[in-house]
Amino acid sequence: MKKIGLFFGSSTDNTKTATDFMQEYLEMNEYEVDIFNMEDTDVEKILEYDNIIIGCPTWHIGELLEDWDSVFLDYEKLDFNGKTAAFFGCGDQIGYPGNFLDAIGILAEPFMKNGGKLIGKCSRDPYQFTGSKALDGDLLLGLGLDYDNDDDETCEDLMVMWIEDIVEDFQ
Repeated sequence: MKKIGLFFGSSTDNTKTATDFMQEYLEMNEYEVDIFNMEDTDVEKILEYDNIIIGCPTWHIGELLEDWDSVFLDYEKLDFNGKTAAFFGCGDQIGYPGNFLDAIGILAEPFMKNGGKLIGKCSRDPYQFTGSKALDGDLLLGLGLDYDNDDDETCEDLMVMWIEDIVEDFQ
């Protein structure tokens, strides 16, 4: 399998915590992964990878974290043909039930529109929320992590199951 590029942004360190866990788990299972913080990464770097993981928390009321927001206009113009990506995000299903994980949907939409193959959809069942731009029918367009209301072990279990699922779909 080709190397995985994992691109993330994080303000409160929850997405960084998830990214570190994913990197450790993938490398422990002998997958090669490069990690990039969008705070200091050119968005076009994503195009250097065919297997991509993108992580972004939903910030404030349904917004992208500033690291992703600052590159979004360029991101949505990228040609993702031949690229396969899985998305994950952190959110607060209790505090912000009307836009839980919106960042996943905001980033996944142009990825798919511009030719990318999205993998790693997840059931919405473990969560209680009223709305999200990340919803596609009854599935979320990626993995949702709620460090505000779930314990670390629950988040880790969800990440392990999701990673095992997505690596099967990477090339």
